[in-house]
Amino acid sequence: MIHRGIASLASAIMICFLLLGHFDQQFFLIHFYESLVFLAIVLMLFYMLERWAYMLGMLVPSVWLLLTFAMGAWSGFARQVKVALHFRQPDSAADLLGAITAGLCVALIIVCARHWKREFAGLGKGWSTFWICFGVTTAYYALLVLWILRWTPVAGLGT
Repeated sequence: MIHRGIASLASAIMICFLLLGHFDQQFFLIHFYESLVFLAIVLMLFYMLERWAYMLGMLVPSVWLLLTFAMGAWSGFARQVKVALHFRQPDSAADLLGAITAGLCVALIIVCARHWKREFAGLGKGWSTFWICFGVTTAYYALLVLWILRWTPVAGLGT
């Protein structure tokens, strides 16, 4: 596979979401759903659909970071990173893993943007690819947000 770096980052993010499902068992299905789009990015790279993988690799993590910021999770992430940097036991493994996931998302955005610029900039396919991937990303996260808004926690799960 030519794009091992992007595939590795997308796989690492996917694993982080699956681990988040382990640490935050009430949201296991939601975190599993979040991981699927990163599997799709890896599969697109495997099947040589780089143009789509790069654009999704920029858009999907960006929207996830925006939604995470909108939900107010950044303060918990920052608190756990501060605790971990002082070599103390984190209070919330899920928040620390969320911070790691956010860092990996930023790295994936940067690497995909660099590859996009090198391979596809100026070919005239940028806007069509952007709008199609933006529509896919919007539909993907709209479904996730609706799922979260309609979801009620199951009593006794994770205790």
